[in-house]
Amino acid sequence: MKKKVLSVLLATAMVATLAAGCGNKESGSDSGNAGGGDKKYDGIELTYWSMWQNTEPQGQVLQEAVDAWSEETGATVNIEWKSRDIKNILGAALEASEEFDLYEDDYSRISKNWIEWTADLTDLAEAAGYADSSYAVFNDQATEWAGYLPCVTEQPQVGGIFYNQDLFDEAGVEAPTTWAEFLDVCKALKDKGIQPVALDSAYASFFFGYHLSRYIGEETTADLAVNGGWSDNAGVAAAADSMIEFIKAGYLADGAPDEFPNSQNKMGLSEDVAMVVCANYVTSEVNNNTGKELNWNLFNYPSVDGAAEGVDQTAAYAGANSIAITKYSENQEAAFDLATYITSGEFDQKMADTAGQIPADPANTAPASQNGTVEVLQATTAPLAWNMGLNENGDLRTSIDEIIIKLFEGSYASGADFAAALDGLY
Repeated sequence: MKKKVLSVLLATAMVATLAAGCGNKESGSDSGNAGGGDKKYDGIELTYWSMWQNTEPQGQVLQEAVDAWSEETGATVNIEWKSRDIKNILGAALEASEEFDLYEDDYSRISKNWIEWTADLTDLAEAAGYADSSYAVFNDQATEWAGYLPCVTEQPQVGGIFYNQDLFDEAGVEAPTTWAEFLDVCKALKDKGIQPVALDSAYASFFFGYHLSRYIGEETTADLAVNGGWSDNAGVAAAADSMIEFIKAGYLADGAPDEFPNSQNKMGLSEDVAMVVCANYVTSEVNNNTGKELNWNLFNYPSVDGAAEGVDQTAAYAGANSIAITKYSENQEAAFDLATYITSGEFDQKMADTAGQIPADPANTAPASQNGTVEVLQATTAPLAWNMGLNENGDLRTSIDEIIIKLFEGSYASGADFAAALDGLY
């Protein structure tokens, strides 16, 4: 009888011990060694919603990085490949507290649309020294929007004037910093038989939006797009007049504004078109479409005379796809560790080289197609949005685009005529 009692007591003790062990493992603590292993995140399981497909270069490098991190830390990471549709499903998923720890999306949507369900990474970033391996422009902007740091930059973008360095060398010109210098560069190129600037209609508003922002700023442009009154702002006519002068001088490539991507492709097909105003992905587009590896470089959009007081003449278009962590994740420290592992060091460099993109870590090296991009991003303190405020009116966006295309087609005799055409939309 005593043996039976002793056996029951021993069995009870063993069950209690096992239950306690299982409880520790399921707690999701970031303290490490939860499952009794010797790796930092043994027993931790993370779910990662990616905007890529596993067949894309970005997805393939992401999988490699996650596998390497899991091997080092002992954690288990389940990647769910949501592709670009992720932006359409995140709202409902986050509101329902679906079980995922990390997700990828545009940093603007993370900071504005999804912030209610997104973790504050400020303390984790400070403890990890994240500022030293990232761009201040994205951290500062996201923090301004959200009230705290909500994401880790994964795929930076920057816009400006991308150019073929070989054609600049042939014409004996250097990257300009002012509009007057830019016109001089265009003339020197044309005198050498080189067409200065490619332009597809798809990017007409990006080109003119950049130009207009130098005169009146993005905020004023956005207000005009919503409320009208273009003719009441002298800077609008001045910006259009200077663009009309540029067009009349014959500085657009033959056929511009052309159907996308015909004009930009001429940079690789004929190799006698020097520049294009776009975001950094244009370099890979041209290289891939034409089978040529051009000697790319970048300069920020030039400053102009006659700008309104207070307009930042050094602002550049900058955007980013980023990694965020759900506010309800029980493993935020591990998730942040994974995010920074992906976006720095070896795998960030591999991502940049494989996908032909700007490295997320400024200490890494941009691939040849992205020459100049890191420098422009590091010099940028005030990022401009795509089309610099012209997109603010969703109802009139297409009509505004059409008028800007007509401007580049030479349809307006003066900047005043152009401004009047815009006012006619309201």
